[in-house]
Amino acid sequence: MLLTITTTARPATDLGRLLRKHPDRVQPFEQSFGTAWVLYPEATEERCTAALMLEVDTARLARAHSRASADASLKQYVNDRPYAASSLLAVALGKVFSTARTGLSAERPELAAAAMPLEIAIPAVPCKGGPELVRDLFGPLGWQVEAEAVPLPGFDTDSRHVRVRLTGEVRLSDALSHLYVLLPVLDDAKHYWVDIGEVDKLVRSGSDWLAGHPRRGLITRRYLAHRKAYERAAHARLAELAEASESEEATPVEEEAPEEGERALPLHRIRIAAVLDAVRATGACSVLDLGCGSGKLLAELLKEPKFTRVTGVDVSSRALDMAERSLKLDRMPERRAQRLQLLQGSVVYRDKRFAGYDAAVLMEVIEHLDPGRLPAMERVVFGGARPRTVVVTTPNAEYNARYGMEAHQVRHADHRFEWDRARFGEWAAAVAARYGYRVRFEGVGATDPEAGTPTQMGVFDRD
Repeated sequence: MLLTITTTARPATDLGRLLRKHPDRVQPFEQSFGTAWVLYPEATEERCTAALMLEVDTARLARAHSRASADASLKQYVNDRPYAASSLLAVALGKVFSTARTGLSAERPELAAAAMPLEIAIPAVPCKGGPELVRDLFGPLGWQVEAEAVPLPGFDTDSRHVRVRLTGEVRLSDALSHLYVLLPVLDDAKHYWVDIGEVDKLVRSGSDWLAGHPRRGLITRRYLAHRKAYERAAHARLAELAEASESEEATPVEEEAPEEGERALPLHRIRIAAVLDAVRATGACSVLDLGCGSGKLLAELLKEPKFTRVTGVDVSSRALDMAERSLKLDRMPERRAQRLQLLQGSVVYRDKRFAGYDAAVLMEVIEHLDPGRLPAMERVVFGGARPRTVVVTTPNAEYNARYGMEAHQVRHADHRFEWDRARFGEWAAAVAARYGYRVRFEGVGATDPEAGTPTQMGVFDRD
């Protein structure tokens, strides 16, 4: 299998910096189904081409297929898998160019963030839908598409394979994400078992473009191997991403408004300190930060070696990218990096990865959910994950008047509600009773005699 990426942006050899593969070397990367090679057929200041060549071990692939299937026919031995681009090549691309796919570069961040002239060539890919489908999938993403059916020698018809050439001004990370998702979609025959983890891969790789793609239904259906439950989960997650993207553009009310001459800490710093104190008091060693955003709490948790397992979860891949940058994950000492994990996920969908933690934190998260989705969150966090301690913070609506707000206003356009202390207390007590927890309440921030504190916190301890 072969795929080439060419640029004419000067100096063109910067392509090697972004791919993290030196143009002067031929580099092999072992895969479970063969060996991927990265080489540069040309590398000059004017033009540079990187080639990903996948050499498939057909016997190993056939043995793996035999173990996974009772099919005793010869089709596992006689097929186009070793030669035509497919999900095998997509998996190799994802692993070999994993750093480039993130869009991060410690050496040249401005280069990684910029669009560049690219040409991508794939000599053969099986495509159920022919050249027209290739144009339908890549055209809306800004590519100029040349796609033609590969002739079938000796017959008056074309094969089911298509030769593809894409050109355009695109960020390299976006180009790799397009290929990672769409190569298996063209082939429509994944070589490995598809589980709920594939939803995460799809949403994270397609977060910036899939929700608005005109063929979104076909893409999710084929990528998730026609599993209806996973398709529904993917569509729901993409809808959440769209909502999160809109809310990022809204301007929140300024919570940090100390009186003139006062040198108070910003409320978000006070809030993080209060959550840390609550988690420390439980003796927790593993902490799950649900709705981690840009990673401010994660950074504080990682400073303390007693927290041996720290995991951040967010529905937004953009937020996770921000967390990676703010935490300087690419330069983080190895021991600290081993304690950290970032996951794309949602607090309203059951996820086995959320289980097994001493403590979970929902810091300024619940008010972003529609009230009708709170029961789903409760089932996921308190019923499914069931950490020993859950810490929840949310704005105190009674305090909003101190910010000069009207009674009907909320602090952020994306907040679906904001509760006063009585309403938060009722909800927390009911959740604790339903799921076998005890709850205690603390105020966070400066106390007003009538309005209380700007943030309210509930600490749930499992009975």
